[in-house]
Amino acid sequence: MMGILRLILFGFVGLTVVFVLVSIYARSVQREELEKQFDAGGVDGDRDAYIEAGMRDYRRSLRAKLVWLVYVVPTVVFGVLFYVLNFG
Repeated sequence: MMGILRLILFGFVGLTVVFVLVSIYARSVQREELEKQFDAGGVDGDRDAYIEAGMRDYRRSLRAKLVWLVYVVPTVVFGVLFYVLNFG
């Protein structure tokens, strides 16, 4: 029993590291896209304000929420495999 608890603990620590890295990467890609859109022209106003408004919109978007699948997918796969191999 202690082995499975240790596996779950280290698994979630690993998933947390992956989650942080993926979310940082996704935000940097979005910021770079906003910077390119502003630099291409056709956008009025301050560059920093445009980027910050775009990042606020990104935080509320579906793309930002999909990063949470880093936790969901491996947990579900592990749970199904654990059940099938032990009780199926």
